[in-house]
Amino acid sequence: MDTSDVPSHPPQELSTPMATLSIPLNDGKQIPWLAFGTGTVQRDTDTTEIVRTAIASGITHLDGAQMYGNEETLGAGIAAAGRPRSELFVTTKLNKIPEGKTVRDTLVDSLKKLRLDYVDLFLIHVPLHHPGQLKSVWKQFEELQVEGLTKSIGVSNFRIKDLEEIIEGATVLPSVNQIEYHPYVYKASQPLLEFQKKHNIVTASFSGLTPITRHKDGPVVPILSSIRERLERDTGRTVTEGQVLGLWLRAHGIVEITTSSKAERITEFVAMQSLPDLGPGEVEAIDEAGSKLHFRVMLPWMDE
Repeated sequence: MDTSDVPSHPPQELSTPMATLSIPLNDGKQIPWLAFGTGTVQRDTDTTEIVRTAIASGITHLDGAQMYGNEETLGAGIAAAGRPRSELFVTTKLNKIPEGKTVRDTLVDSLKKLRLDYVDLFLIHVPLHHPGQLKSVWKQFEELQVEGLTKSIGVSNFRIKDLEEIIEGATVLPSVNQIEYHPYVYKASQPLLEFQKKHNIVTASFSGLTPITRHKDGPVVPILSSIRERLERDTGRTVTEGQVLGLWLRAHGIVEITTSSKAERITEFVAMQSLPDLGPGEVEAIDEAGSKLHFRVMLPWMDE
C-alpha cells in the first residue's frame, strides 16, 4: 500500500504541548506518553548513568519494577539528574510478595531504594504471581493510594479475566494495564483493548520495537520503511523505523515504554515526540500488516 500521500491526523486522547505529551488517566491524573524502562537489557545492572542521561535528555517518565533488581540504581540516577520530583513520573511494580510481608512492606522497601516518598504509579506486575489473591492484593493497592505512597494504581500483563477478577467489588479501577504491544499482537489484543476502553484503562506498551528487533523480516517492515521515507521528505529530518513504530503507538493513544543502553538511542526517542503524526491510512496500513502475523515475545499465556 502506498502511504506517501496520506494526510496526517492528530493523536488520540493525548494532551499537548508536544514536548510533554501525556495521556489522561481515569483517576484524573496524567501519564507521560514516553517512558524510559529499566527492564530487559537493564535488568540487574547499574542504571545510574543511563537513567541520569535519560532525564537530562528530556524523559520524565521512568518505568521500574521490584523484579528488575535495580531500583537502587534507578533511584541513584534520579538523584544524580537533579530534576525536581514534581517534574518526574516514576513507576514501579509489585513482584511476588515474600512470606510474612504485605504489599505495603514491599512498596516501602521500594521507596527506600528509589529514595522517594511516593511513586506516581504502582502496578501488579504479573497476575499469576498471586493465584486466588488478586482481590486482596488490589484492596491493599487501594489503601496505598489513599495513604499517598502511590498516586495512581494499575496492573501489568493482565488478561480480561484478570481485570474482571479485581474490578468486581473494587473501589478504584486500574488506571493502566502495561502489556506487550506492537503490530504483531495488534489483532490478538483487540478484545483486551476494547474491554479496557470501556473502563477507561490506559494501555502501556513494552516490546514495542519487536517488528524491527525480534522479527525483522515480517510484513510490517516494508510499511515502516515507506512511512519513514515520507516523514523524511516532509520534515527534512532523519527518521528511523523505530520512531515510526512509536508514532503508531501514539496514534493509538498507547504509552510507549522503551529502553536502551546507548545515549544516542535515547536522543532518538526524545526526538520522536516532535515528529508529525501518522496519517490514518498509514496507521491502518500498519494495523493490517501486523494482523497478518502473530508473534508474541513474552508470556504466551496472555493469549489464553
